[in-house]
Amino acid sequence: MDGSAFTFLARGAIIQHFEIHGIDIVQGFPTSDLYESHNTPYFGETIGRFANRIQGAAIKVPGGLNGKEAYPLAANNGVNALHGGVNGWGKKIWDGPSPVGVNRNVPGLSPSTLDKGGETVKFTLVSPDGDEGYPGTVNVSVSYSVGKQTVPENDNVEATVLVIEYEAELVDGADETVINMTNHSYFNLGNLPTIEGTNVTLGAIKYLPVDNGGIPTAGPSTFERVDTSQPFTLGSTEPDVDDCFVVNDQPTTVPIDTRGQPLSRHLAAHHPNTGIHLEVFSTEPAFQFYTGKYIDVPAVGGLPARVARSGFCLEPSRYVNASNVEEWKNQVLLKKGEKYGSRIVYRAWKQ
Repeated sequence: MDGSAFTFLARGAIIQHFEIHGIDIVQGFPTSDLYESHNTPYFGETIGRFANRIQGAAIKVPGGLNGKEAYPLAANNGVNALHGGVNGWGKKIWDGPSPVGVNRNVPGLSPSTLDKGGETVKFTLVSPDGDEGYPGTVNVSVSYSVGKQTVPENDNVEATVLVIEYEAELVDGADETVINMTNHSYFNLGNLPTIEGTNVTLGAIKYLPVDNGGIPTAGPSTFERVDTSQPFTLGSTEPDVDDCFVVNDQPTTVPIDTRGQPLSRHLAAHHPNTGIHLEVFSTEPAFQFYTGKYIDVPAVGGLPARVARSGFCLEPSRYVNASNVEEWKNQVLLKKGEKYGSRIVYRAWKQ
């Protein structure tokens, strides 16, 4: 779909462009081939089967999965598995985009409908049994709905809205599998080389403490490196954040399909250089906030090199390593006859 604001790609069901008043607020590349050759940061990718990290590169669901104690995975992040493997869903060619009509309903958002647009496209993928080590054949879809909305609480500004809806179903090859999806867009609201000067408000004060490999060592705890109960500004190097923040600290209450849950605002951000604002909402119980420390992309495709802190990520998802933790496993455990689902909403405008 090409329009005044958005472009999506079949490779990885990627968000390639997200323009606000002529400024592209997401990092990306001009061609699909460059995503294949240079997208080590996962710019714009649909992440699956399992977003973030799985400890020891093995699915070890307490009590077993399909009667097996463990499913080995590729160790592509130190000793751990990351973002679905070496060739996860963000690296695959999806079918689509296929137009599926107009959808102006945004459950849980205020206002709850789009004033204009609502054109929707869908990408689909069949992930076979054993794909990157994960059990079961899964049919998965990503739908993107684009429109405009007048936001009363923001001086009736007209905002651009993107609604993402994920759905996955286990259809063959196993009775159970694990799913955890998100989008991995990197945002830069200032139209500058880095995110320095971005004002951020996060929608959580708790996070999952982790070891040196990014695997949680405890349940939700108060984040102390930044006071996330208050707005804060991103500097040239600090705060350096790559952590999973917890919106719902009752993990056993999280269903496999969160689309029936209320939308929560995970992030509000703006940059004074452009006046561009971004809000991120989702139905998910957690989100990874990452300030882009490891971005290292050379100058290609007529674009300048992207360096550390060229963008920040806000990745709504389930808890990190949830498959391997007794109290968290049901967030990600998909059984035959069930559907995995979630919803993410991006809303942006120029003040």
